[in-house]
Amino acid sequence: MTFEAPGFWPPSGPEVVFLLLGLVAVGSALLVVTTRQLVHAALWLVLCFGALAGGYLVLTAEFVAWVQVLIYVGAIVVLLLFGIMLTRAPIGRSADLDSGNRWAAVLVALATAGVLVSVVVAGFGTAYAPLEPGQGAAKPLGSSIFRTWVLPFEALSVLLLAALIGAIVLSRTDIRGRE
Repeated sequence: MTFEAPGFWPPSGPEVVFLLLGLVAVGSALLVVTTRQLVHAALWLVLCFGALAGGYLVLTAEFVAWVQVLIYVGAIVVLLLFGIMLTRAPIGRSADLDSGNRWAAVLVALATAGVLVSVVVAGFGTAYAPLEPGQGAAKPLGSSIFRTWVLPFEALSVLLLAALIGAIVLSRTDIRGRE
């Protein structure tokens, strides 16, 4: 089944929304790594993850969007903020957050972005897939995971369980080895 790719101009409504969400995500990601306040970096990360979830909604991947909101915005950022509070990290401006390698980091980031963009454009420049509502919903995704990808899914769950048990063992102080 071959689809004719539409032209780039004028962009449709979902394309404009997707581009705006992409700009918000890139802008807030830049603010995450350039701000000198740790709590503000965590809040910019919330905005970045929210923009990514909005992008998933525009691409009709509702399940992935809500997983993004629940897992990343709801759990990871809260965990990061608890880590900041419990370790008594500095809340205000901190000069320790800058390593002095800003120009090297910018150069490496631009080179990496250039390589990634050129590879993606070369690989998928002429590819086109129309967005069909319902393809990213929970039912087709769940049936794909539990029918086609059940073995990798279970292997990943065992790996995460082993990591969790390892973290518990490493964090406990009352467990001693043989002397």
